[in-house]
Amino acid sequence: MYRLRRPGHRSDRLHTVTRVVTASLAAVAMCAAGAAQQSPAFAAEIVRTASAPPPGDPAAETVRIDGEDYPNPLRLKNGDPVTTAAQWQERRRPELLADFRRNVYGRGLPDSAPTTFEVTSTAFPGVTRKNVEITVAGPRGSAGFDLTLFVPETDGKPRGTFLMIDHRGSVGDGPGQSSGYAPVSTILAAGYAFAAFDVDGIAPDDSRTYRSEMIDLFHAPDRPLPDDAGRAVSAWAWGAGRAMDYLQTDPDLDPARVAVIGHSRSGKAALWAGAQDTRFAAVVGNNSGSTGAKLARRGDGGGGGETVSAINAAFPHWFPKTYRAFNGRESALPVDQHELLALIAPRRVVIGSASGDATADPEGEFLAYTAAAPVYELFELGDTGLPSAKWPPRTDRAFRGPAMSYHLRSGSHGLTAADWKIYLDGDLFSR
Repeated sequence: MYRLRRPGHRSDRLHTVTRVVTASLAAVAMCAAGAAQQSPAFAAEIVRTASAPPPGDPAAETVRIDGEDYPNPLRLKNGDPVTTAAQWQERRRPELLADFRRNVYGRGLPDSAPTTFEVTSTAFPGVTRKNVEITVAGPRGSAGFDLTLFVPETDGKPRGTFLMIDHRGSVGDGPGQSSGYAPVSTILAAGYAFAAFDVDGIAPDDSRTYRSEMIDLFHAPDRPLPDDAGRAVSAWAWGAGRAMDYLQTDPDLDPARVAVIGHSRSGKAALWAGAQDTRFAAVVGNNSGSTGAKLARRGDGGGGGETVSAINAAFPHWFPKTYRAFNGRESALPVDQHELLALIAPRRVVIGSASGDATADPEGEFLAYTAAAPVYELFELGDTGLPSAKWPPRTDRAFRGPAMSYHLRSGSHGLTAADWKIYLDGDLFSR
């Protein structure tokens, strides 16, 4: 076993232009490959850093975190060590994705489903708003959801695009919004484009109706879902992928500079979307908590926040039935959330916590963040940006390494102006 030292004790004006774009699977695949090749996460010159935690023995079965044993992300199922980036990408990463799909998030909806886009553009002073109707065809019909995109007028293309998975229905039609949760005007003023979709258009956040929009296009509506089929969180992550299918075709955007972002329950979906879909150059989980960035094995003892059993009981439509097998027995999980964060490597992982967010367990999020560093170190990107591994780090300060970013905001559960300032100032699309 190798040891990670425990960090301390515990949202119609002017003229409208409409165009229709039809995306074939082949075109999507080609664009995805191009985006991956152009992404700074793959193309930037890599500079070795010295402050990452040492990986120790990658052949060890477990890693020690916070005095407990956790699965070792650098050990293949056959026991062989993972010592190179190629081994991680070709062998270990597929193993972990399979385990997370089987046991935690469920099997997702098909990425290859035929998809079309209908785009309506409206001009505002200095900004173009695009409403994109994304229609997906399945074996049992078709359905659509709306993506709202704001693009600022800039010299060239925007600095990047933030794609929000929005479970609050907070993003409106105008670019002047200034709420802490979705401060569109602030994001645009900083030179970024902003896109968002309401999760209700994918899978309503309701245990009685969550199947109604997209899931039942691919499953018989009159039959129970298979135990290992993804539910709402998996569907939201899938929706982010379909939004990305459009974003990478938009001529006003750079497809290699898109960050998926979510807060709380949407933060769980953002992290799962980014773990699977390598087209996202950065992945932001804000106060994502249980089955997001928080380590599952911490449970609720000693301030460990929401448990697997508690989240499955309160939100039975979020995760598959297979996840319930680990209610009260998190230690039996073949994976834990530090490995979810590691699946984002070598792209940028961004974790935002809040000091007063006991349910989300900020320390558990911090520990998962630091425990993902040895995988990033395979790409010589293991610097977490933190001055030490001691908990708690200084609040209200951004910590940034070449591919890892973290902050602990003072205050309670929320996505606030302070969080957005850190994300907008964080230069997330460069090393």
